[in-house]
Amino acid sequence: MASERTLSIIKPDATERNISGLIIARLEGAGLRVIAQKRVWWKKKDAQAFYEMHKGQDFYKGLIQFMTSGPIVLQVLEGEDAIARNRAVMGRTNPVDAEPGTIRKDFGVNMQRNSVHGSDSPESAKREIGLCFKKSEIVG
Repeated sequence: MASERTLSIIKPDATERNISGLIIARLEGAGLRVIAQKRVWWKKKDAQAFYEMHKGQDFYKGLIQFMTSGPIVLQVLEGEDAIARNRAVMGRTNPVDAEPGTIRKDFGVNMQRNSVHGSDSPESAKREIGLCFKKSEIVG
């Protein structure tokens, strides 16, 4: 597989516990390069735009409240098969079901407070990166 890009978010539960560096080290250790990174505190409109596909779902309101509850770290990761590699390092969405040694198993609290987000497809990656970064902010 050729080199590709994916979006990574270190969520408020992880920034609150000051474990962003541990998470970044795991991503880099898996062969992913951070080619863009910024720490932001999303406004409601930012989170709503990002998660618009979930509007109307039971969990939507809580998700928006959570993702705007504290700072997050937005990153563009690049590497061979970056989307699948990032998802493998993150582990399953629910920390209870995640594999030992994954970010979500080791640092996640529950389904929502699972420390990280990663794009699930090339289409999602392109959309999410475009929402979060200007081209000039990506330096890879």
